[in-house]
Amino acid sequence: MAGKYHLKKASDGQFHFNLHASNGEIVLTSELYKAKASVQEGIESVRRNSQREGAFEVKVASNGKHYFVLKATNGQVVGQSQMYASQANAEAGVAAVKRYAPEAAVSDES
Repeated sequence: MAGKYHLKKASDGQFHFNLHASNGEIVLTSELYKAKASVQEGIESVRRNSQREGAFEVKVASNGKHYFVLKATNGQVVGQSQMYASQANAEAGVAAVKRYAPEAAVSDES
């Protein structure tokens, strides 16, 4: 089973998406977008940038857990991961995004 983007509408009317791995786990969450066309552009940005060298940055949160962000070529964050217990787990999450993002189908649940 392939990964899937789940496009949703938040309670405040803005749009966002989650990229799910083949096991259903969320591996990347987007920022909020005011327009549906913008969230669709965000998905395309993840597709492109997930394959770009240097697009991912693994970070450590104040609680000591690890997470990663995916940045567009302009430096803007287009997605962020969940928190992971270790850097190795965060890097496995990066690998999952690289594997699923380019070909994942979009499920519009907005």
